[in-house]
Amino acid sequence: MSLQDFNTTLVVSQSPHEAFHAIMNMRGWWSEEIEGSTEQLNDEFRYHYKDVHICRMKLVEVIPDRKLVWLVLDNHFNFIKDKSEWIDTEIIFEISAVEGRTEIHFTHKGLVPQYECFDICRDAWTNYIQNSLGDLIRTGKGQPNPKEGGYNQQLMDEYTDAKND
Repeated sequence: MSLQDFNTTLVVSQSPHEAFHAIMNMRGWWSEEIEGSTEQLNDEFRYHYKDVHICRMKLVEVIPDRKLVWLVLDNHFNFIKDKSEWIDTEIIFEISAVEGRTEIHFTHKGLVPQYECFDICRDAWTNYIQNSLGDLIRTGKGQPNPKEGGYNQQLMDEYTDAKND
């Protein structure tokens, strides 16, 4: 993994088993707009937020309570020139027990600062991992993007305002 890939780490007091199952419940922390199966090796699923972001992913590695890897098969952003920036990138969750706590190291391998989408994607992943996934693990209730509006709408509004300044 390159130092340029996006990384963030979340530490919780719950077990690696609890963290693993929360990550697998992406409708509970990422988005209610996930379609398809998301739990078994080779499952393919689709995420979309209106026509702003549409992607298709495949679960390519599953090591219970330790690691999950999604491969981005197809992607489209409507707010950047290169609509395909995420294609063939990997979204990696590595889970480990550290001194009585659980550490979740998140990497979006291939999401690099040179990408036009980097800033907005960095902000989105940081929120979803640190806040929503963290809340789901700690309390059983995350803050996934609802079918309409929510955090994705807030990010798009901020991104659009920043580009217009």
